[in-house]
Amino acid sequence: MSNPLLDVWEAASASPFHPIVSKDNEFVLGFSLLLFSLFIGGVFSLNRSFINLPLLGVPASIAFGFGSVLMICAVGVYV
Repeated sequence: MSNPLLDVWEAASASPFHPIVSKDNEFVLGFSLLLFSLFIGGVFSLNRSFINLPLLGVPASIAFGFGSVLMICAVGVYV
């Protein structure tokens, strides 16, 4: 009798997981995203309008979110 979970485990061992961003590049990419979000957030805070919200505010907040998670992982704090 075969165990389906064991079959999945054995099939997964043949193809290991390779992340999109390697461990060596997490710090550089995280720092770049945080710097980008700081710059774009500053420009957005100087020119607040409904037009600038999707153009500047949303990309700045997304870049800050991903950049902060990458920086946390890059310095060794795993959440």
